[in-house]
Amino acid sequence: MQNITSGKSLAPSAPLISFIIPEYNLPFSLLTECLDSLLSLDLDASQREIILVDDGSDDSILPLLDGYLDQIIYIRQPNGGLSAARNRAIPLCTGRYIQFVDGDDMLIPQVYNELIDILEKQPDTDMLLFHHTSKATKHSAPVVAEAPVSGTAFMRHKNLRASAWGYIFRRSILGNLRFTPDLLHEDEEFTPLLMIRAERVIETDATAYFYRQRKGSIVNDDDDSHKQKRLDDMMRIILSLNASAAHGPIEERTALRRRIDQLTMDYIYNIIILTRSEQQLSERTEQLSREGLFPLPDANYTSKYKWFSRLSASPAGLRLLLRSLPLLRRFTD
Repeated sequence: MQNITSGKSLAPSAPLISFIIPEYNLPFSLLTECLDSLLSLDLDASQREIILVDDGSDDSILPLLDGYLDQIIYIRQPNGGLSAARNRAIPLCTGRYIQFVDGDDMLIPQVYNELIDILEKQPDTDMLLFHHTSKATKHSAPVVAEAPVSGTAFMRHKNLRASAWGYIFRRSILGNLRFTPDLLHEDEEFTPLLMIRAERVIETDATAYFYRQRKGSIVNDDDDSHKQKRLDDMMRIILSLNASAAHGPIEERTALRRRIDQLTMDYIYNIIILTRSEQQLSERTEQLSREGLFPLPDANYTSKYKWFSRLSASPAGLRLLLRSLPLLRRFTD
């Protein structure tokens, strides 16, 4: 059964930011840290909207939320995964901007407040990008913001950090774009498709998000079936973006092309690291080849991309990567 509980009255004017928080079987102490970080921002009740999606936790957290219900909208739904939880909340948002926050993470208020200032001073901003940290950090220097560029220009010239919690975005550019359900690393598909819709993207050096690495989380699951799903879903994302790149203006196609090439490089790397199997490497690169995605184009993106694309272009080079990358990973971990 789905239900919505809200203790807050709707403000007469739209909030500045709607925060979407999915949670599933989290320790309540982590969730309260997350909520408290949002409530500590320089936003009054009329300027913020917090939508908490309980994605079918074993036990409803509603009885524990007494101290927060007048500040949030609470939704409980059957478990559907992170994409379904975010998609459930999106139509309920009334803020000018949207920010995703995972329930076991939190914002860093003293830094995020500077991002709020940027949005208020530059209200035509479509996306505002920032960094994350997994370590305790102190902020002293003022946040530096780059000049606005279009999303396609950004993607043509820079590497994209795809995590959906790594930016604030204008709700109106979203349109009908949603996360694909039951897809691992769904941000890798969603974020580039969102960015090509943005006319004004501002990149900052702000470290405004605390990302908590926990054992047992999706990104730390070492089960073999999970590894195969990761690889299968990475391929699904690459093919989806490749289909999108076949249409639209040349600027969008060029921007998506760079992202596809980089994701394909990451995919080949992960085949090696996750499976260490020559057979899987051969079968999966053959599939890429049939789609016209392999060998990787000899493009001048980054030095890492250049040497990887050239080395992986030959069978001997692929075998060398298969032998050497796991060893390099072991020494650098």
